[in-house]
Amino acid sequence: MEKRGTKVYISADMEGVTGLVGADDVQMGGRDYDRGRVMMTEDVNAAVRGALAGGAGEVVVNDTHSTMRNLLVESLHPAASLVRGKPKPMGMLQDLDGSFDAVVCVGYHARAGALGVLSHSFMGHEIEDMWLGGVGDEPGDARAMGEIGFAYATATAIGVPVVALTGCDVACKEIEEWDTRVRAVPVKYARDRFAARLRPAEEARAAIEAAVADGVREAATPAVRPRLVPDTGEQVLAVRWQSASVAQQLEGIPGVSRLDDRTVRAQGSLPVLFRLFGVFMGVAYSLTGQPPYC
Repeated sequence: MEKRGTKVYISADMEGVTGLVGADDVQMGGRDYDRGRVMMTEDVNAAVRGALAGGAGEVVVNDTHSTMRNLLVESLHPAASLVRGKPKPMGMLQDLDGSFDAVVCVGYHARAGALGVLSHSFMGHEIEDMWLGGVGDEPGDARAMGEIGFAYATATAIGVPVVALTGCDVACKEIEEWDTRVRAVPVKYARDRFAARLRPAEEARAAIEAAVADGVREAATPAVRPRLVPDTGEQVLAVRWQSASVAQQLEGIPGVSRLDDRTVRAQGSLPVLFRLFGVFMGVAYSLTGQPPYC
């Protein structure tokens, strides 16, 4: 039977999950990683419950952290299907397309350079900064971004609104700078990059569930939130790497140029740039092999 109701996509990262503050919480082999997996699964389950309460007839979850094999499959809410493992051509947005009505980002974190819990941009320290701008923008007009901004911009270009995001308070502020309509749920309050005041887990998950339910309900009501029109226009992505070697190798990709020794540039539609950036990271990993939180 064909499923009815709103179609919801959940992109699940780990650093912004309830209770997690250090590398050992989120890295495979870390002493608290197994506990971190439980916490991540529970946050995602809260989001799934919220999506269902908001009228979702189908929920797809994408495990997007590190190996992308973190969520406990046997403990995941039975109403959700799971996209698991890597490589994925579209990484954190794998399987997202215009048939979805809403995107929810669970466990997201602030971008590199921000004093948020476990802040970074895609790679632990290899990426120093990222920008997104329009073709023909003047220098300085491009917008600094990390995973939150890139995921938000790409999802909306595909035509699907981001309706809710969970993470530390700094991550919540970051998404609000992109779109104040996104329901941001702080599950912890950063005190430093590896320290936070934690919101009680039961309270945090209740807040996740309520915010997602409201966001999904709104996305299903065109009079309140009109459907987005997909944007196929070209934009410019720039990435500054810690290593000049990475930038030099990336320059060998057709359409990629160097702005300086460590910064590369590419132009295209946002879904294309998002996929291309995955290739960038593959090259960088092959050259650096560095742990993510040193």
